[in-house]
Amino acid sequence: MEIVIIGGIILLAYLIGSIPTAVWVGKKFYGIDVRQHGSGNAGATNTFRVLGKKPGSIVMAVDIFKGWAATSLANLLVNWEVIEPQQLIMFKLILGVVAVVGHIFPVYVGFKGGKGVATVMGMVLAVHLPVALICLGIFVVVLLLTKYVSLSSMLAAISFPLLLMLPMFRPDNLLLPIFGIFIAVMVVLTHKKNINRLLQGVESKANINPFGKK
Repeated sequence: MEIVIIGGIILLAYLIGSIPTAVWVGKKFYGIDVRQHGSGNAGATNTFRVLGKKPGSIVMAVDIFKGWAATSLANLLVNWEVIEPQQLIMFKLILGVVAVVGHIFPVYVGFKGGKGVATVMGMVLAVHLPVALICLGIFVVVLLLTKYVSLSSMLAAISFPLLLMLPMFRPDNLLLPIFGIFIAVMVVLTHKKNINRLLQGVESKANINPFGKK
């Protein structure tokens, strides 16, 4: 019975992560599939680039919430006594990763999604709130200063494992810093094209809106 419950929760985490916020917002309110413009990704970064600040902010907020909600499902497993309290972090990481996979490969729109950075942020909020809030602050400050969503995402992701090394934030469970390093590496790797555009000075800024809508 426990296996069935765990399997159902994992499936639910995937379905939550799969919600294609960028695609639905673009099609519903702008008649645009963001995957056919800009970088071709169905995420917050490309939504900022293609549609502007307001829809980009909405997509980012919802995608962050997706990661938080899916990861927080692990609390139900503890409350229902399906898993032990000491297993909570492990299952939060599992469910969070599943949600990110759902965002990257969403079942609702042909498995073509975004890079999952905002969903990762939501996952981190559910796993380690203090550090996540600092990373979110770093993201916002860099975004306001540079208008580059990609740069903001990478710096926030890199900050996560670095902050976990500080004594005040160092967790007892080693899975978390290991996960943090993995996520930082993956975020940088998935932004290779953005890095090249940043170095060439041709990366689009968040306030650029070719369709004339903010």
